[in-house]
Formats: sequence, structure tokens, C-alpha cells
Amino acid sequence: MEEVLYRYNPWWEGAKIEGLIDRPAMLSQIKHHLSSPQIIFLTGLRRVGKTTLIKLLIRHLITEGVPPSRIFYISLDDYLLSKHTILKLIEEYRKIHKISFKEKIYLFLDEITYQGNFEVQLKNIYDAHNAKVYASSSSASILKGRKPYLTGRNVVIEVLPLDFREYLAFKGIAISKADSHLIDGYFEDYMHTGGLPEYVIRGDMEYLKELVDDIIYKDIAAVHGIKNPQVLKDFFLLLMERAGKTASLNKMANILSISPDTAKRYFKMFCDTYLIYPVMRCGKTTERVVSPKKVYAADLGVRTFFTGFRDKGSLFENYVYLKIRHKTPCYIYEDGGEIDFLTGDKTLIEVKYKSEMQEKQRSLFERVKAREKVILRSVSDIEGFLGRT
Repeated sequence: MEEVLYRYNPWWEGAKIEGLIDRPAMLSQIKHHLSSPQIIFLTGLRRVGKTTLIKLLIRHLITEGVPPSRIFYISLDDYLLSKHTILKLIEEYRKIHKISFKEKIYLFLDEITYQGNFEVQLKNIYDAHNAKVYASSSSASILKGRKPYLTGRNVVIEVLPLDFREYLAFKGIAISKADSHLIDGYFEDYMHTGGLPEYVIRGDMEYLKELVDDIIYKDIAAVHGIKNPQVLKDFFLLLMERAGKTASLNKMANILSISPDTAKRYFKMFCDTYLIYPVMRCGKTTERVVSPKKVYAADLGVRTFFTGFRDKGSLFENYVYLKIRHKTPCYIYEDGGEIDFLTGDKTLIEVKYKSEMQEKQRSLFERVKAREKVILRSVSDIEGFLGRT
């Protein structure tokens, strides 16, 4: 076991952590919790960059003077470690470096949900060890199911794909003010490519196919015992076709010859693996529950891969949703008219990529009561709006 642990932690032998592209905004959010006692869960889509952020944080700690031997990283989906509990692995780590229980350690536990009773072990670590714990997971449902054991002891941070500015940084593109006319062209490149870090760098479309296949076959079909994963793939394609629009699960069920209850279960599974995000209709509880949800893709590149690069307005709306997701938006539908988003802080947002509202929609936009009303037509509009909030 010792050899495997050294392989995961090359900084124990003086190796530098190199070859990583920084994500300053996301890393700052994660670093903010370093001094708190809470366990920090990093969640999000597979391959969205959770492990890279962990490595960036480890590099930061070493730069700030934390002895490398006090930093322990493991990936719990490793078959070589699967027979050992988290507590046993930590015990072995303490033995290797002769670290007492009084001495503070930093634990980074990647893909924690591969351990069946991880929540009990984490509670034990929180209560009995002098340790700061960061853990990652690509499954929302497992975390939600187990978090009651950790009530008051954890913070969840969702890692999203790269936004436009991060995409430019990963591509090594710098746009000067004199060349600001180039922004729209690069932004359309971004809407085509999306924000999965490795795909942005490699550009291999097979990578996106493998990602979705891994989620469908490993994270959904295998975990839930679904015998016909092809139906799942067809269901996902229908969801991508509906991205930015309301999705009728009953209609999708009819198309695929499955029951409405099965369609609801599949829909939740795709939400739980972060491939899609649902947005409810604004209004009373009955309206919110009964009305169809709008669907957005977690990554524009994944959506484009399955539907083609078309309907730029819908892709732009999808991007806006990802940027305001933390504001808990809902959509407004009244008398046949629709407004894209009303956020939790009562900001009304209509997304019109390089276009204008029709009269009926403008009338609804003016009628709805809101703290602030915003029309977003370009990526610069988004950045200006978010810069004020």
C-alpha cells in the first residue's frame, strides 16, 4: 500500500506540481474555506476539473509553507485501494510519516462516493482527527442521501465548466481593448466548444462521446440496474434537443415507449449526474410542480456534439443560465408569453442574442414586477450585469 500512496503523493519526495492551468475564481472560492472546520465537498460533472482544482489547492498549500508530508491525496475509485476503508488509509499515511493525532493534516479524498459508508467515516474524521478535509463526487444523489450524517459539518461547492474568460485563458488567447471587436467571434467558438477543460485543450470530439457514455453506462445504468442503456442514450438526446426549452416528460415517454414514471426517474438520474439542469416555472407551489421544467445542458460542447451547432440564441441562453445558476432562477409563463428568468433576488432577465423582443413579450416584460430588469444580448452584456451584482 505504501508504494501506491507515494504514487498519489509525489510531493512527499519533493516533486513539483506542474502542468496545470489555473482557474483563479474557482480556486479562490475553494481556498476561502481553508480555515473553516467544515468538510468541503466539490461536486459537478465528470471531468469538469475537480481533481485539477484539488491539485491547484495542494500546490497553493505547499507554496504557503505547509509541509508536503502533511498533505494526503487519494482517489477512491482506484481498485488497488478499494479493499481499504478511508480510516485505514489515513492510519497508514500517519504511520508512514509518523504524524500524531495532535498534528494537523490536509486530506483530499477524490471520488469519495466510491466508499460505501463514506459519510460515517467522514464524521469520525471530523470529530476525532485534527484534519481539514476536501472531498469530491460526481453524484448529487449519493451526496444528498448521505449528507444528513454530516449536518452542520459540510459545505458543498459545485464546479461548473469553464466560462468564456476561463476558456480564453486555457486557449492562451488575450484580447486587448483595441481588439475588442474579436470578442463575439471567439465567443461563438466557445459556444461551439464548451468548457470541459481537457476538451478545450485537446479538441478531440471522441472525448465528449466517451464522457457521456461513461456517465450513462457507469454512473446511471450500472448503479441503477438499467438493462437497456440505449433507451437512456435516446432519452438524453431528446433532452439535448429540448435544451433551453420546456421538456414534456409525458411526450418524451411516448416517443420512447416508456412509462411517464420511468421518464421521471431517468430525468432525475441525468440531473443527479450533472449532465442537465432543470429550471422550474415561477409561481405558486402547484404551478411550479405541475408545469413542465425548462432544461439546460451542463456544458455547451456536449450539447453541440449531440445536436449540432445551431440555434445560437438557445446556446446563448444556456450560457446565461450557467452564469446565473447560483441566483436560483425560475422562468415566467403567462398568457402564452414567456420571460427567460426571474432570479431569487428578483431580477428579471430576458435573453435575446443579437435580437429584439416581440411586442407581446415586451408587454409581459414590462408588466412583471421585479427589483431590476435586464435584457442580455451579448457576452459583454452578461459580464457587465454580473460585474454589478
